[in-house]
Amino acid sequence: MIMAQSLFKWLKFRDPECLIDLLAPEWSLPVIARMPEVHKRLVLPFAHGELAFSQRWQLGQWLRPANYNRAIVLPRSMKAALVPYFAGIPRRTGFRGEMRYGVINDRRPFDKSVLDQTVKRFLALGLDRNEPLPEIPPPALRVDTENQQRLYSELGLELDRPVIAMMPGAEYGPAKCWPLESFTALANSLDSAGYHVWVLGSAKEQPLGEAIASGSKALNLCGRTKLVDVVDLLAASAAAVSNDSGLMHVAAAVGTHVVGIYGSTSPHFTPPLTAQKTLHYLDLDCSPCFQRECPLGHLRCLREITPERVLSSIVAN
Repeated sequence: MIMAQSLFKWLKFRDPECLIDLLAPEWSLPVIARMPEVHKRLVLPFAHGELAFSQRWQLGQWLRPANYNRAIVLPRSMKAALVPYFAGIPRRTGFRGEMRYGVINDRRPFDKSVLDQTVKRFLALGLDRNEPLPEIPPPALRVDTENQQRLYSELGLELDRPVIAMMPGAEYGPAKCWPLESFTALANSLDSAGYHVWVLGSAKEQPLGEAIASGSKALNLCGRTKLVDVVDLLAASAAAVSNDSGLMHVAAAVGTHVVGIYGSTSPHFTPPLTAQKTLHYLDLDCSPCFQRECPLGHLRCLREITPERVLSSIVAN
């Protein structure tokens, strides 16, 4: 979702008067509220992968009175294109895929050799046909300083030393996750070097944060905040150490220096869209494999990125 903001920024740059309404999962709406380009946030009430044909028809009928003149469909699935079709939106732009002829009537070719990054794919759908890609506008989320102050007070956060955020989770699977012992060793070294460490994530990452905090002086905030709170806590951090995850892109979008750790994925495909970054990627012969678990069983792509190496990159910046 964060990378889609580059598309929204481009659309507003090209036509400052255009109104962008975004249909998205409910969990993402508070973060989308931090995107000044978005006019309205609309709930997409379907689980990932759920067809829900009749419910999509009903949602399309509900949207009809808005008389939208264009829909840009970012996913390449058939089901993602159904709501704009049912809403009677006259121009429905999207990539070719899943037999969407007619449902998508402004069909664009999907050339991976040209559109080799997710953000380029999103941005391309906002361009005219055969228009070259412009310079990519980086995402930029608004920061709520009042909410920051509330969080400092309610969570008992100390700011007498620079803060390093850690995000040990990743949705896709363990082949994207730097070992917990490496995070823990880094947290101890950061404490000795004069930093506070906050471990950030959802309730799902709470056990990961607890494992790091139990072996160091890091503060485990996983599950104690809402996603939109994490936006403001990342903005207060000097740097953020993260696997290739959504929170890595949030950190980039609030101007925090990103220390990204890549294993089974590639920093070329999903880089944080900021100049303030240090990326650790060993580029082994077996990587990127894009697998959920290491198919060779050794996870060298992550285990051989040492805490000392990551610490040096933080201190240097």
